[in-house]
Amino acid sequence: MVVSNPAAAPGAQAARPGAYAWAVLAALCFVYVLNFLDRQLLSILAKPIQDELGISDGQIGLISGLYFAMFYCILAIPVGLLADRTNRVKVLAFSCGLWSAATAACGLAANYPQLAAARMAVGVGEAGGVPPSYAIISDYFPPGMRGTALSLFNLGPPIGMALGIAFGASIAAAYSWRLAFIWIGVIGVLTAVFIWFWMREPKRGGLDAKPASADEPVATLVDATDTPPAADTAAVPAKSPFWGTVRLFFTDPVLLRVSIACAATQFMTYAVLNFTVLFLMREKGMELGDVAIWYAIVILLGVGGGMFVSGRLIDRWGPRNKTAYAWLPAIGLALAVPFFAAFVWAPSWELALVFLLIPTGLNYFYLSPSVALVQEEVRPDQRVVAGALLLLVMNLVGLGFGPTYLGFMSDFFARTNPENSLQLAFYTLIPVYFVAIAMFFWLARALKRSGKEAAA
Repeated sequence: MVVSNPAAAPGAQAARPGAYAWAVLAALCFVYVLNFLDRQLLSILAKPIQDELGISDGQIGLISGLYFAMFYCILAIPVGLLADRTNRVKVLAFSCGLWSAATAACGLAANYPQLAAARMAVGVGEAGGVPPSYAIISDYFPPGMRGTALSLFNLGPPIGMALGIAFGASIAAAYSWRLAFIWIGVIGVLTAVFIWFWMREPKRGGLDAKPASADEPVATLVDATDTPPAADTAAVPAKSPFWGTVRLFFTDPVLLRVSIACAATQFMTYAVLNFTVLFLMREKGMELGDVAIWYAIVILLGVGGGMFVSGRLIDRWGPRNKTAYAWLPAIGLALAVPFFAAFVWAPSWELALVFLLIPTGLNYFYLSPSVALVQEEVRPDQRVVAGALLLLVMNLVGLGFGPTYLGFMSDFFARTNPENSLQLAFYTLIPVYFVAIAMFFWLARALKRSGKEAAA
């Protein structure tokens, strides 16, 4: 029901998403679960893969990091451009089918080159997963609810990691690591078919504030129906030039600095994610069956809790003070440092997991605020490309070089300390925390300056 609200400020809108919007969010979250499950399955099953194919930590780091990220990050830009100009739902569904088929191919690899090629194909498909989802969510949920909606969407990675650990490790322990890849790939293909035929494309910018004339009452949406904002050809905004969006992203101080801060954070988080299971099994005596239960719980509670809590906090604090988008991640990372060091030091896997739970949550205080900030800073017709550019910067640095760096550092220390080479490599990540904190302080200055300019 739409009613007039003459007292509302020009351009103000309020909306309560209907059941269909929440169903779309749940479906997108499930696709993100598969996206991250497929991505992280290699690191979860690194030990049995190493045992069968005879590959080193450095090679694991390359195929889970740089080789994957080259395709995932760079192709996200043209895929984002395509999605901004066509049907975002169809782009998402096709991408999901592609990366799922490539995941199944990983289970058929007979040697390292074949496994590397399959991982690159997974990166090609996953390039079209997250940016269209960000934009679809932003057109199903209005300002003031996007932080919460995106935090719920961002539960996909911890759920995907937890399911990957529980499901993948259990299948590998009972049967083989190959079967885990194949089964998960088949589930993803079936999900892609469902998304293609069920999900409807929302109107771009349909829930964003629009200017109103002085003598025209503002329409306030009191209760949204289950039907998504319909595509209104008469009101479709002009397509933003691609290079104009790129230029805006890399010249705007807020957008540039948030991407650099996220990149520094992800360098550390992806390095940890891709080698923690191998570290716990090889140097702390954890068995694959224990990984399937206890590490899965730590990931689900830690990462999931961190993303959801930060999303709720930024919806509460962000409208009052925009610098909260930077201070919240910085505080989380600062609190995480001593617990991360204790995790690396712990003499047993049980104690290590206790210490790991806290930084696992605090490390992810950056993601929901950062994604929400980028989506709010650009126009509706720029959201997919802006989201893809954010992913390009933070994943090319974080996903591309974080695991690659840690794998090669482990190989380096293995020459003199083969029994604890990964432990020594993990210690070298502690300075990265302070780099990331400094980058969020840098972002806070830009947000404070932009707030003063807007007030003026």
